[in-house]
Amino acid sequence: VQLVESGGGLVQPGGSLRLSCAGSGFTFSSFAMSWYRQAPGNERELVARISSGGGIINYADSVKGRFTISRDNAKNTVSLQMNSLKPEDTAVYYCHGILRAGVPEYWGQGTQVTVSS
Repeated sequence: VQLVESGGGLVQPGGSLRLSCAGSGFTFSSFAMSWYRQAPGNERELVARISSGGGIINYADSVKGRFTISRDNAKNTVSLQMNSLKPEDTAVYYCHGILRAGVPEYWGQGTQVTVSS
């Protein structure tokens, strides 16, 4: 089982980044997928979640209107489009997958996003 994130990097405030996560080794289309983030000294927090079929999407209040989560079950990928980035969005972003029953769940290794001028 693997979740591999890509697309992180350094961006100026107001800029955009697109994160991608590729899943393998499990039935991707059966899993709700999420993006979490963790900044230094902070707990890991949920950023956005999309249901297995893509019909239900939730966002943290801090990213509503700026971030968009999407998935392609044919390609086993989930993406996070991040616009109007702020310095407080700086964190390691993790891809997460979970079945409705709560197990199993899988985590990616994380990708660093730094928003700084």
